[in-house]
Amino acid sequence: MPTFEIGEQDFLLDGRPLQIVSGALHYFRVHPDQWADRIRKARLMGLNTIETYVAWNFHSPTKGEFRTAGRYDLGRFLDLVAAEGLHAIVRPGPYICAEWDGGGLPAWLFATPGVGVRRAEPQFLEAIGGYYADVLPILAERQVTRGGPVLAVQVENEYGAYGDDSPEERASYLRALVDLTRAQGIEVPLFTCDQANDEHLARGGLPELLRTATFGSRSAERLATLRRHQPWGPLACMEFWDGWFDSWGLHHHTTPPEANALDLDDLLAAGASVNVYMFHGGTNFGLTNGANDKGTYLPITTSYDYDAPLAEHGVVTPKYLAMRDVISRHRTVPDELPAPAPSAPEAELVLDRRVPLADLLPLLGEPRRTERLPTHDELGQWSGFTLYGTSVMPDDGVVTFADVRDRAWVALDGEPVGVLGRTEHVRTLPLPRRQGELTLLVEDEGRVNYGRRIGEAKGLVGPARTATRELTGWTSVPLAFDGSDGLLDPRVAEAVRGGVLPPPSPRAVRGSAAGRRGDPGTASPSGTVADDAPFAGPVLCLGVLETEPGADHFLRLDGWTRGLVWVNGFPLGRFRAAGPTATLYVPGPVVRERNEVVVLEVQGAAAPVVRFVAGPDLGPTEA
Repeated sequence: MPTFEIGEQDFLLDGRPLQIVSGALHYFRVHPDQWADRIRKARLMGLNTIETYVAWNFHSPTKGEFRTAGRYDLGRFLDLVAAEGLHAIVRPGPYICAEWDGGGLPAWLFATPGVGVRRAEPQFLEAIGGYYADVLPILAERQVTRGGPVLAVQVENEYGAYGDDSPEERASYLRALVDLTRAQGIEVPLFTCDQANDEHLARGGLPELLRTATFGSRSAERLATLRRHQPWGPLACMEFWDGWFDSWGLHHHTTPPEANALDLDDLLAAGASVNVYMFHGGTNFGLTNGANDKGTYLPITTSYDYDAPLAEHGVVTPKYLAMRDVISRHRTVPDELPAPAPSAPEAELVLDRRVPLADLLPLLGEPRRTERLPTHDELGQWSGFTLYGTSVMPDDGVVTFADVRDRAWVALDGEPVGVLGRTEHVRTLPLPRRQGELTLLVEDEGRVNYGRRIGEAKGLVGPARTATRELTGWTSVPLAFDGSDGLLDPRVAEAVRGGVLPPPSPRAVRGSAAGRRGDPGTASPSGTVADDAPFAGPVLCLGVLETEPGADHFLRLDGWTRGLVWVNGFPLGRFRAAGPTATLYVPGPVVRERNEVVVLEVQGAAAPVVRFVAGPDLGPTEA
């Protein structure tokens, strides 16, 4: 059987030196019917290896569940890597960062009292052991030592940047992960990775594990830093940053292809191995985006294009060609280039069905009654939206919360009062001086994926106070839009499609912020709507698009404010008027000849019209 080892200066595959030239490609950010295409284009750029994270919470959205079919079939993804003649590096965490919701750590894990976060706490390690027992056998049977593509497995991720545990406590945690990994049959080399500075490299590894570094420039200097902490073995940049991620409300990040190419050339000329992060970024479909909070909470956009060599929709970019040229100076590159992609079909679509969110509450969740204000986590709502309600009196005058995570649309008896927002640090609103039902539609905009706020609860954080008292007597409805495998619940689509609505639930929150059936200006759920009239949310809208099946599409929602989109039940993700991203990518495998487009608009839109355009618009750049 083949062998893969860490030599004195090189990686050794069957005893011969191997310079790894890898690219990051996250299977969970790509439609599974497009995995083979993206892997093939990696080979055509000259790569010999594919690297992927594994997102624990992607496979285990609820406790006791581990999904492995369809979009979750990591084994099939690795088999496709092998079929293309490439090697694989896998980084299963448990923490991955990756601008992914919660850094890949499941939210349900932190609902356990006293559980640790990235440390050798028994409950945390027990949960990791269960996760490893599910995921690592998939890797074990595909190790290079057993004829598969997997060369190496990472332990934790950029651990040197996290926490203030003692060196002994940190080593204890990492060694526990090593033991759990080896116990599942992983025999290939293990490694750690940290940012290329002395503090992180010193704190994040173990003497017996290969240290690798992450950086995006000044390659010679960064490699020298790594060598100070890794005196033996090959040098490797496990994340060569060739772009950057985007956050809602900011500009679209780009980096010059020429600068990336020069730094990559320096890396390869030094004999170092490299993993280009990202080779292909893909998309944060559904509610999977993470967020950063370094004083200001900033959720990550749906597009994870990353200004990578292969664009979000799988198209070759100038950066791809520049990097391919550099790689060709150091190893043989295939003569073939990927074919250019055609323009996407264009169309304008009226979403002529509309149902207020309030009318769908019986389908979306069961009301929960509590005296004190619960968080999303206390309700078992690990992502998405929750509708909260309670009664207020004329002398209350104002409402304030200890924290709002992350945005809340507030209404009194169905009439909008205002918006609370974590990014804006707004957690207090004046109230009309009358008695009524106060409701708040609260969105978890993505769990923090980096830093000290990993593992925090979402939703409204109490106490909730007015000018005169603490608000109690809450009714909360966690809203579940998805059915099996993360697709839109077909009952919801049917209700919006045909106006076939369930009877109102007597237990539903009264005076919902989602509006009331029969409110003035609300269209009949079963009727068509004017194609030029503005409307208020929260509502679900539906339209049918006839187009070219199997073709990539790009959806623009100009005039809409914020919400979610599904095409044929597939969750494209979030949209926001704030940008920078102006289009949502619709993968070709999702598209049929006749397509149902469903939009949840939580605030309001200028008209119930969307457009499909010829190509992506990722927004303005800083320049």
